[in-house]
Amino acid sequence: MGNTKRIIYIVSGSFFLVLGTIGIFVPLLPTTPFWLLTAWFYIRSSEKLYNRAMGNRYFGSVVKDFIEDKSISLRTKIVSLTVMWTSAILTSIFILSQWWIIVLLLLICIGVTWHILSFPTKRSDK
Repeated sequence: MGNTKRIIYIVSGSFFLVLGTIGIFVPLLPTTPFWLLTAWFYIRSSEKLYNRAMGNRYFGSVVKDFIEDKSISLRTKIVSLTVMWTSAILTSIFILSQWWIIVLLLLICIGVTWHILSFPTKRSDK
């Protein structure tokens, strides 16, 4: 791989890592898809950065499980859906005032819920 392409991949992976981290705190900004993109860019450019990202105690195993067998653990499903729905409901109550934006937000949450629940639940090996 050329040095320029490698640098572009590292910068792109780092950008998506930052977006995924921000997504923890911002409603409807996805975390896991950005971490998946981070993994994709890092695995193609820097084994060290890939291993470091996959070693993250909060998201590394989630991303690794998804990459390896397209499954999501029950705990991850519960936490992600609880955080998403809580933030959407609180945002709808305290921040949004236009009904159509609230409806749109709730429709997006329904779609994301369906999407998350459509993946198999990872069986615990522990």
